[in-house]
Amino acid sequence: MRAVVRHEYGDTSVLRVEEVDNPAPEPGRVVVEVAAAGVNMAEWHVMSGEPTMMRLATGLRRPKRPGLGQDVAGTVASVGPGVESFAVGDRVFGSARASWATLATASADLLQRMPPGTSFEQAAAVPMSGYTALQALRTLGTLAGKTIAITGAGGGVGSYGVQLAAKRGAHVTAVCSASKASFVRDLGASDVIDYASTDPTAGGQRFDAVLDFAGGLPLAAWRRATIPGGTLVLGGSERGGRVLGPLDRSLRAPFTRGIKIITLMAAARGDDIAELAAALSSGELRSTHSQTYTFDHAADAVDALRGSVHAGKIVLTP
Repeated sequence: MRAVVRHEYGDTSVLRVEEVDNPAPEPGRVVVEVAAAGVNMAEWHVMSGEPTMMRLATGLRRPKRPGLGQDVAGTVASVGPGVESFAVGDRVFGSARASWATLATASADLLQRMPPGTSFEQAAAVPMSGYTALQALRTLGTLAGKTIAITGAGGGVGSYGVQLAAKRGAHVTAVCSASKASFVRDLGASDVIDYASTDPTAGGQRFDAVLDFAGGLPLAAWRRATIPGGTLVLGGSERGGRVLGPLDRSLRAPFTRGIKIITLMAAARGDDIAELAAALSSGELRSTHSQTYTFDHAADAVDALRGSVHAGKIVLTP
């Protein structure tokens, strides 16, 4: 099969499309013929090996596994022993292992059937960003009536966070670039702040909660813009040093008093994939897929993601 791989850490120049062995159906797992695969910042980190602390898990000098990608949508090609929930030919989406390939394996618990009327590209754009947004919002409890600021609102996680928070009754202030203002308003944002021209913490407004998916401002600034006892969720950042990355901010959180600070460690869970499938089916959530690249142009896709070129989500197709 064809797969996007890398055999060393580095920038997008290390990506290659190669012929590799087909995966075998293992117990409890499903082999999916990939129609589309999502592109997330997680792939950049795994590819680059930064922050370097993560190499304790992925390989100190070289990657332990050459494959990349987690979000997947496609058709079941085979099932392993013990899998009764899916059959060959089923159209599915969810979280997989090394999904930037023509075949990928996934735990049956992390797959759902495709929602009606949803394309493979649309479905592949949802899993990781969607469950990260879900898990971030879940830390806030009841959302109805709350004022919530969401940074990185025009990106993958932020675009799902805006939708879910607004649909569940929150007043959402989206922090993003001016070019993505109409995009986030269409998703349900009540107010939009262009971070390039306006400091979202300097206008005197105070929020019940902040979901910080961008990490562009210090914790002390968000403390001033959050009500006493409010919540700041640190949901990811591309800032920080080469060793600790965004964890550096989390280590400083105990010294920021007056608000509750939560470091989100999102992970794929079957019940969250099921909730996302239900939300897509009901119309509570819509895919924010905006751009498709082929495997041969995976490097361009990652560079576009890092450069925030497109609103919403990017996917790859074989």
